[in-house]
Amino acid sequence: MKTPHVLAHQVEGRGATLLLLNGGMMSFTAWDDLVPALAESFSVVRCDFRGQLRSPGIPRAAFPGHAEDLLSLLDHLGIATCHVAGTSYGAFAGLHLAALAPDRVATLVAMTVADRVSAEMWAEAREMSVACREALAGGPREKVYDLISAFAFSEEWAEEHEKEIAARRTLVAHLPDSWFEGLAGLLDALEGLDVTPLLSKITCPTLVLLAEGDRAMPRDGGEALARALPRGELAVVPGSGHALVVEKPRETIDHLLAFLARHPLEGELGAQ
Repeated sequence: MKTPHVLAHQVEGRGATLLLLNGGMMSFTAWDDLVPALAESFSVVRCDFRGQLRSPGIPRAAFPGHAEDLLSLLDHLGIATCHVAGTSYGAFAGLHLAALAPDRVATLVAMTVADRVSAEMWAEAREMSVACREALAGGPREKVYDLISAFAFSEEWAEEHEKEIAARRTLVAHLPDSWFEGLAGLLDALEGLDVTPLLSKITCPTLVLLAEGDRAMPRDGGEALARALPRGELAVVPGSGHALVVEKPRETIDHLLAFLARHPLEGELGAQ
């Protein structure tokens, strides 16, 4: 019998499980500023998707494959039901997981996401995918991070964190080939993506958490997503770009904890 693939992961804290799902360009360390506060009330599980830094290999060609990997991880950890929160790429994966296995997802927080990937959004993703492949062929690796930072951060945050962005740019340029290969494959899964056919299958309470200054995911797409979900809620964080968990970790934590307090798992503190 073939052994199921288990994503690289980390578990911290105690309580009901909260599964955090990365954006496409992230690794699970990007959640570091959020985890201590969340781990006071939850068993926080972080993982890298196939093709990301800690789970190298050929990425899943489409999001149903990511959902299957996440189910395998939950099975590996012995988790029957959990809360799920994902940002951007991870939000798309979370939506697929909640539609594929509604009995496994108690609540979902889908951050900086939309109901579909438009032609304009795909053009930006494709440009990054091409830049990754050019980097593998000897082209400038810094170009990949330049494209990422151009849409990920608000102008205000970028100005205040100029040195940090420069350091990350250098770091990305020295990442292994597998990271560039993986990112290109992950981005390819965005072409033509439309989650609207899934939404009627998502029965759990779902918070769509948007960033006011998000240039990557148009706000109208996020609002349409919230309206179409059977139990959808909408909140907007002011003053942030697409990289919400980086720019506004405290505000993200507050929204997460308030939403989860309203929708506890059975047996969780506060459940009726």
